Amino acid sequence: MSRIPTLASIEAAPAAAQPLLQAVQKQFGSVPNLFRVVANSPAALEGYLGLNAALGKGTIDAQTRERIALAVAGINDCGYCNAAHSYIGSKLAKLSQAEIEANRHGGSTDPKADAAVRFAAEIVRQRGHVADADLNAVRHAGYTDAQVIEIVLHVALNTLTNYVNEVAGTVIDFPVPVAA
Repeated sequence: MSRIPTLASIEAAPAAAQPLLQAVQKQFGSVPNLFRVVANSPAALEGYLGLNAALGKGTIDAQTRERIALAVAGINDCGYCNAAHSYIGSKLAKLSQAEIEANRHGGSTDPKADAAVRFAAEIVRQRGHVADADLNAVRHAGYTDAQVIEIVLHVALNTLTNYVNEVAGTVIDFPVPVAA
C-alpha cells in the first residue's frame, strides 16, 4: 500500500493536475500510479512532465534513455522504476532481455550506448562527482557536451522518480521482471 495517496481517478486529483493527467492518459492509454502519486502536487507533476517532454526533444535516443533509466533504477533499487522501464524498454524501445539485464547493472551490449550508461551509472554512484576519466570516456565514445548534459538530466529525472516511488511506496502497476 502506498504511503502517499495514489489518486483513484483523474477526477479525484486537484483541479490543476486534472488536465495534466488527461494528457498522460491520452499519451499512454492509462495513468500509471507514478503520475497519480505525483499529481498530489500539481506543481510537481507539471515540473516532471515538462522536464520529461523537454528531454524527449533532445538528441539522446529513446533506447538510450530507457537504458539510463534502467541503470539508475538498478543502482537506486527502485522496484517501481525497474518494472516500468523493463516493460517500456522491452515493449516500446524494443530492447532485448540481455540488453535490459546489462542496463540494470550499469552497462550495455551496444558499445556506444555502453559509454552513456556507464557514465550515467557513475553519476549516480558518485553523486555527480565524476572523474575526468569518466567524462573523457563518454566524449571519446562520440557524445557531445550537449549530450553529456542531457545524460546528466536523464539521471536527475530518473533519480527524481526513483525517490518519489520509494518515499511514497508507490504500488507497482507494471509487470514485475523476473531476476535473471
